[in-house]
Amino acid sequence: MKQSTDATWLKGCLILAIGLGICFRFVNLDGKVYWHDEVYTTFRAAGFSRQEIDRELFQNRRFAAPELLKFQHIKPGSTAADTVSSLATEDPQHPPLYFLMARGWMHWFGGSMTATRSLPALLSLLSLPLMYALGRELFNSSLMALLATTFLALSPFDILFAQTARQYSLLTVVVIGSSWLLLKAIRRSTVQNWGWYALSGAIGLYTHPFFGLTAIGHGVYVLLMSVSFRQRDSCTEPASAPTFSLAFMPFVKRWQFSIRFLMAMLVSLVLYFPWFVVLFDNYQRASATTSWTKGSVSIVFLVKQWILSFTALFIDLNFTFSDLFAILLRLPFIFLIGCAIYLVHQRTPRLTGLFILTSILMPFLLLALPDVVLGGQRSAASRYLISSFPGVQLAVAYLFAIGLTRGKWVWRSILGLVLASSLISCVISAQATTWWSKSVSYFNAEVAQAVNAIASTEPTILISDPGSDFTNTGDLISLSYKLNGTVQLFLAGKSPNLDEVADQPNLLLFRPSQSLETAIDQRGWQLEPISHPGKLWQIKKG
Repeated sequence: MKQSTDATWLKGCLILAIGLGICFRFVNLDGKVYWHDEVYTTFRAAGFSRQEIDRELFQNRRFAAPELLKFQHIKPGSTAADTVSSLATEDPQHPPLYFLMARGWMHWFGGSMTATRSLPALLSLLSLPLMYALGRELFNSSLMALLATTFLALSPFDILFAQTARQYSLLTVVVIGSSWLLLKAIRRSTVQNWGWYALSGAIGLYTHPFFGLTAIGHGVYVLLMSVSFRQRDSCTEPASAPTFSLAFMPFVKRWQFSIRFLMAMLVSLVLYFPWFVVLFDNYQRASATTSWTKGSVSIVFLVKQWILSFTALFIDLNFTFSDLFAILLRLPFIFLIGCAIYLVHQRTPRLTGLFILTSILMPFLLLALPDVVLGGQRSAASRYLISSFPGVQLAVAYLFAIGLTRGKWVWRSILGLVLASSLISCVISAQATTWWSKSVSYFNAEVAQAVNAIASTEPTILISDPGSDFTNTGDLISLSYKLNGTVQLFLAGKSPNLDEVADQPNLLLFRPSQSLETAIDQRGWQLEPISHPGKLWQIKKG
């Protein structure tokens, strides 16, 4: 009786944690800065191209800051074809599915920050029942499935990207959903089940090209499963431990799994072929816009980023890695993940452990090994590792489920600490105006605050141009969400002409290109930094 009460109490706590995770996805949706990539998502969904925006903005003329936000609403007279065209010609590495969904969402709910971020937040909710279904399919245990769903629901990383107007929450949904559909198709190998899996593969490819990492992981799993297949795999856990549905599947000839998987992938690729042609025709453009991933970084930097990425599933207080305390705080979670992966490898039936290990390691290694061997920072971007994260959450769920059946109070205490860490992280993040995920726009909230403070006392003009790295278009629109309506922007062209603002008393400068700096030097003006170095300056005349 007491055991039943304890189990009910534990499941009640986990369900409560899931409920809190759902709530956090919708708390303060407009609080954090609307960063560069979100701006691009919105104006492409709205039917604009970067080229036409630059043509209109950078003409040596003034704008009121709110005027830039017109590019965050559906372009008059545009259609979905304009959204697809904007991506195909300027950003072909991003398939159009999410952008078309965002366009439809904007049509009904507008282009406000809250409206655009509510779409990924709602999409992220689909991942929760899918994670539960995947956990049940793998372990045939409601406790393990509930634990994995709890870790996903309260994950600081997943909540952070659920509040980001990009396709990453949809990618999480498709990664988990396709994994569940693959296991269903293996357990009950029907044309219908393989058809649903093929469709999920096409949806994944149209969501993000890095869904391909998941597909490769699935392919490796099916291949290894066929090579090492056993009709009945043994389980080393005692009778009281959860059972595993995959361990007891009926015998099927080894080659049939591989053939059916390849046929399903072929169907997915045929459905994706139209966008593959777009990507092939615009390969040079896609390569140019992703060239930053090839930048050389040290192995120490990569390791730090890997620690940040994987531990952000359970704790994320936005500390910089220059702080030794931040690294030490995350090491116990790395140890926890390591123990979970080891236990999965050692104690689960072959097919269950193989699935979890390939889903974690294959996407990670496909990004990390080129970085280490050839140089680059593909694996340093946390969002690129999304394919690996559900496997980590499943592995940790298995560790706790086994621990809770043996050392209840010890493991309940550890579980409480892990969930408390996630909860504290979510509370802090919910109140923040920026976060590490905002990348090039991290300091935009600080810059906007500084500009607004100055503009509150006297008329102020903020000068800028496309910038040396051409990221200013996105960041200037990003700033416009936070700038007061009284702030004026003077946006210089490729040949800056500052005559129009030469007689203005209060001038600020935001991330200028070399040509704009030269134009300022020629007038004898001096620059005095007033915000994060390299972002915002006060212009001093004479």
